[in-house]
Amino acid sequence: MAFAGSHILSVDQFELEDIERLFDVADLMLPYARRERTTRVLEGAVLGNLFFEPSTRSRLSFGAAFNRLGGYVRETTGFAFSSMAKGESIYDTSRVVAGYMDILVVRHPDEGAVQEFAAATHVPVINGGDGPGEHPTQALLDLYTLCRELGLRPGGLGGMHIAVVGDLKYGRTVHSLTKLLALEERLTFNCVAPAELQLPDSLVRHLRARGHEVILTEDLAEGISDVDVVYATRVQEERFPEGIDVSARKEQFRIDAELYDKVCRPGTVLMHPLPRDSRGGTSELADSLNTRGELAIFRQTDNGIPVRMALFALVLDVADQVTATDRAATWFTPRRFGVLDTRDILS
Repeated sequence: MAFAGSHILSVDQFELEDIERLFDVADLMLPYARRERTTRVLEGAVLGNLFFEPSTRSRLSFGAAFNRLGGYVRETTGFAFSSMAKGESIYDTSRVVAGYMDILVVRHPDEGAVQEFAAATHVPVINGGDGPGEHPTQALLDLYTLCRELGLRPGGLGGMHIAVVGDLKYGRTVHSLTKLLALEERLTFNCVAPAELQLPDSLVRHLRARGHEVILTEDLAEGISDVDVVYATRVQEERFPEGIDVSARKEQFRIDAELYDKVCRPGTVLMHPLPRDSRGGTSELADSLNTRGELAIFRQTDNGIPVRMALFALVLDVADQVTATDRAATWFTPRRFGVLDTRDILS
């Protein structure tokens, strides 16, 4: 794909060579993301961060990534603080905001709404999540993390065995990630979920048509044994239609240190797009895993910065100019961001 000036709306836009290009640029962004060095390549550029749905990680990650390239960020959060509360259309909102900004990131609870924003402007629009539809940048940072954890590159994951666990029906991150992984050769997917939250049939058919093995199961212990990566997800109760209640079955798909040691291969990577749902003292990946080196969830969120920096740089066509304003960062940076982190930032 031609990145410069493009809308980024779906992982369907990407081929393996596009992902390789993006990850090469993300690698170049690591010193800036890790706060070792600074660049002002986007000085003067303005990002419009339009989030009409609750978000912590994505909203702050997009903003921080743009700031670390030297750009400025203007935000709106929720419908109540936008003119949509007064009945303004998506078309009008997009056209107005496009006159103020150089690039837009939009999150919206309705599937297809971000595409409507993009249809109203030539200013690049990045999909920050559209309801149960897609979350392409999350999938890209997930794949970047998976590659770094396994020491592999895009196109080199053939033969990997991956378990996806939890809400596979309404979890848009799973939809986008499996589509990206479908570009690889001969993967095996263990899809571990209650029947009513299993991976959509259309995605199962797509994976199988691409030559991948797809195993559907409700047996967690069986599903996460003998795999390279476990990708767990939160149950997306806010997206459920009336009549579906799996709250009593959440514990059935919870992974803790005891289960990991019992059934997983040593070194099995644990991933999660976050947030973990810790209400009631439980979560999909239990706190007992927090000190385990195999738990990659915080390295995963950290990786959102270089990946989104790379995407901004490519879409705004400045990837080859990043080092022109490079200099060393002068402020204090800790060796580890979290008190329970098991690896230094540079590892």
